[in-house]
Amino acid sequence: MLPNAELEVPTAEDLELVELAREVIDASTDAGPDEDGAHTMGAAVRDADGRMFAGVNLFHFTGGPCAELVALGAARAQGGREITTIVAVGNHGRGVVGPCGRDRQVLFDYYPGIRVLLPTAEGVRVATIETLMPFAAAWTMEGGTQQFDEERFR
Repeated sequence: MLPNAELEVPTAEDLELVELAREVIDASTDAGPDEDGAHTMGAAVRDADGRMFAGVNLFHFTGGPCAELVALGAARAQGGREITTIVAVGNHGRGVVGPCGRDRQVLFDYYPGIRVLLPTAEGVRVATIETLMPFAAAWTMEGGTQQFDEERFR
């Protein structure tokens, strides 16, 4: 568990992002309260210009895209380039859900310093992706897996 000192209290803008993710999954889920479905998670991202973009997951046994990845793709398709914050929310009031391991690695590789909203015992809190991925090996399209970069973890 992360020390609370490493977690921030969400801002009003962060809570607005949570609400967008909740709205998109509430409008898009295909599962009843106790059912499985292909669309059960919503995500929202904010870019450096303050614009928000949303997406929903597409579950598939082969590893369909998580809502976070769909929201990142939607942002890119609509001109969002510098993504600063991300959150995922479960359908039927399940609230904020932390990103899975694959999503964390994607965020770490493509969005250094991104702020990630997380559920905690104290409520929603915010951490940087580096806080969630200590000692992670970065990857780039050009160079593959990179050496540990201690500057990213300061």
